[in-house]
Amino acid sequence: MSNLPNCPKCQSEYTYEDGAFLICPECAHEWSLESETEQDEEKKIVKDANGNVLNDGDSITVIKDLKVKGTSLVVKIGTKVKNIRLIDGDHDIDCKIDGFGAMKLKSEFVKKI
Repeated sequence: MSNLPNCPKCQSEYTYEDGAFLICPECAHEWSLESETEQDEEKKIVKDANGNVLNDGDSITVIKDLKVKGTSLVVKIGTKVKNIRLIDGDHDIDCKIDGFGAMKLKSEFVKKI
């Protein structure tokens, strides 16, 4: 008996291999084992300065005065930001700060509330 995984869509145990793909005869779902492992690796964990895991929609506080590039404005320490979005890149938090507008922040300069 083969050790093929159950179908991720309907949990059927009657999956079979067809080349590089696995196929479920009950719901006709096709997938590859490689795509499952790639999806797990793509999930990047973003942590704040204290090591807490950040998620979309969290509220954060700035822990250091941050100069806004191209202006003379400064985001002061203790500024609260609500409803963040996590993105890929060096600046991994996308948010809107009252008085400044849309901005991207590095997770190392914030802490989760």
